[in-house]
Amino acid sequence: MAKVGIPRGLFYYQYFPLWKAFFEELGAEVVTSEPSNRQILDAGLKSCVDEACLPVKLYHGHVLNLKGRVDFLFIPRLTSVSKNEYICPKFGGLPDMIRNSVKDLPGLIDTEVNLRKSKGNALKAAIDIGSCLCDDRRIIKRAFENALRAYRKHKDIFLRGQVPCLFRERDGFSGREGREEGDSPGRSLNIALIGHPYNVYDSFVNMGLLSKLTGHGVNFITVDMLAEDAVNRKAAALNKPVFWNFARKAVGGVLHLLDRDDLDGIIYLMSFGCGVDSFICDLIERKVRRLRDIPFAVLTIDEHTGEAGMNTRLEAFIDMLRWRELNENNLSSHG
Repeated sequence: MAKVGIPRGLFYYQYFPLWKAFFEELGAEVVTSEPSNRQILDAGLKSCVDEACLPVKLYHGHVLNLKGRVDFLFIPRLTSVSKNEYICPKFGGLPDMIRNSVKDLPGLIDTEVNLRKSKGNALKAAIDIGSCLCDDRRIIKRAFENALRAYRKHKDIFLRGQVPCLFRERDGFSGREGREEGDSPGRSLNIALIGHPYNVYDSFVNMGLLSKLTGHGVNFITVDMLAEDAVNRKAAALNKPVFWNFARKAVGGVLHLLDRDDLDGIIYLMSFGCGVDSFICDLIERKVRRLRDIPFAVLTIDEHTGEAGMNTRLEAFIDMLRWRELNENNLSSHG
């Protein structure tokens, strides 16, 4: 049985259930790298170019973690995952970066996935990928159909307001309930958490942000928890279309959430040096300032980010929201 290695980084946090089901349907054993940790990051920092963003550096470490344990490494050349849109160029160049940075790699499955002109290209890519393990196109097509069903089930978990178990392995995050001792009583705060999935759901990268939020009695809402048609309708209202897949979802998701009366704040989690984040974060903040009086915070992370500083900023933001809830609605009209 062939072993296919999938690094636990970047688009792992969106498509791993699809990839896992697909390869297992073809008779392969799927092996993932260990959850992100300091050793994996340090290994990635040593092998990756300095100019890369934190998620790409970490991804190199995950590749090294799999080296010597698998027959194939699955690192697709992702150009576009949605019609008329692109994703960050780093995904397209990732296989080449890995080849030039990591020596003695196992077989690399680096098929291009480009759905910019047609979603039908997904099946073509699946057949190309599956041909590494199987010669029968009918079997590959059936495996892809079953993988799509697994992927839809994965997305349904988010739509129920939950985080799938496979993203909660490291820090034991188990739900939305819970409040740390000493937190202010009262209703739970609702905070939109905006960011690339590989930043939002990797608890090493974000230093357990989801657990920290729930520990403070906060209900967090990510873009993945919103209905796609509602997000698309809001994104379509922009003066011109945003041609990045993540950007459309982030902007449309925030605009959709701004219609809610119970949204208390917005946190944008971004990687230092990310070109898409630097542009979209500013665009979203301008929209929020123009449309609603809702507090907006930016948390920027890189390999040097300290947890103490992250905790201080997060706690200050939550304290400010609770003060606002308790006091701004109870100001005397006199004077």
